[in-house]
Amino acid sequence: MSTAAQPPAPTAFLKGHGTENDFVIIPDAEGRLDLSAAAVTRLCDRRAGIGGDGLLRAVRSAAHPEARPMAGEAEWFMDYRNADGSVAEMCGNGVRVFARYLHRAGLVEDEEFSVATRAGVRRVRLSGAGTVTVGMGRAVLADDAAPVTVAVGERRWPARNVSMGNPHAVAFVADLAEAGPLLEAPRVTPGAAYPQGANVEFVVSRGPRHVALRVHERGSGETRSCGTGACAVMVAAARRDGADPAADGQPVTYTVDVPGGRLEITEHPDGRIDMTGPAVIVAEGTLDPHWLVAG
Repeated sequence: MSTAAQPPAPTAFLKGHGTENDFVIIPDAEGRLDLSAAAVTRLCDRRAGIGGDGLLRAVRSAAHPEARPMAGEAEWFMDYRNADGSVAEMCGNGVRVFARYLHRAGLVEDEEFSVATRAGVRRVRLSGAGTVTVGMGRAVLADDAAPVTVAVGERRWPARNVSMGNPHAVAFVADLAEAGPLLEAPRVTPGAAYPQGANVEFVVSRGPRHVALRVHERGSGETRSCGTGACAVMVAAARRDGADPAADGQPVTYTVDVPGGRLEITEHPDGRIDMTGPAVIVAEGTLDPHWLVAG
C-alpha cells in the first residue's frame, strides 16, 4: 500500500475592504496554519497573489497564545499582519472588515460583540446600513515638550505623536499634494519616539470639524485609508482646534475624509473613541495549496 504523503488541503480565503483599505481574510479557527511573513507577503502581492494592504487571520482567542488572556471577553482574535508580513498591533479598518466577516459567516449572531486584538479587546456594532462602529479605545498623546518632525524630500513639518495602540505621527499641511508620491516612508525624527516605526498622516482642513488625510502605513506604504490613523488625526485636530472632551465634558465628532471614502470619529469625555465606517466583503474562494506552501 502506498505511503505517499497526502497533498496539503486547500485553504479558504475571503477579500474585503473598509473605505478601500483592503485585506485578505484567512479563516483559521483552531490556529493550525503557520503563515510565515513570506507567505503573507505573497498573499498580499497585487500581481502574483490575491492583493491587499494586509492580512486578517480569524482565530479563536482560546487557540492563540497571544489572545488566550482575552478569551473570556472575546471569542475571536484578529491576527493582523501588514502587507510586508510584519505583525501589527491594531488596524481600525481591519477590525470593521473582520467583524463583517464573522457576522456574515455565522460565527457570531449578535450585531454587537467584542473582538480581541494585540492592542486589546475592541467592541464592535454592526448596523443595517452597512456600517460598523468600533470602540477604538483611548488615544495617548505624547508630551508636546518632546516635538516630532516629519520630512519628505526637502520638506519638513512638525507632527503630533499619537498612539491608538499603534504609533502615529500626524502632520498638518497646507495641501495634501505636498507629501509627494509617498513611494517611500517619510522620515520621522527623533527615531527614539517611534522605536517600532510609525504610521504617518498628512492632514488638511475641509471645514468645521472636517479634515482630510493621506497616510503612509508602516509596513504597507501609502494606503487608501487607515482607521487608527483617522482616530489619531481626529484627536490631534480636536486639540489643535481647542476641543478636549475630557475638559469640556462634551463629546466631539469629526468627519475624516480618506482617499477611499469617509469615516466619522467621535471622542467621548471619558476618552473613549468610536469610529464608524463601511465594511464590505467582496469575494471568497480557496487557495491552491501548492502555491501557498511554495517557496
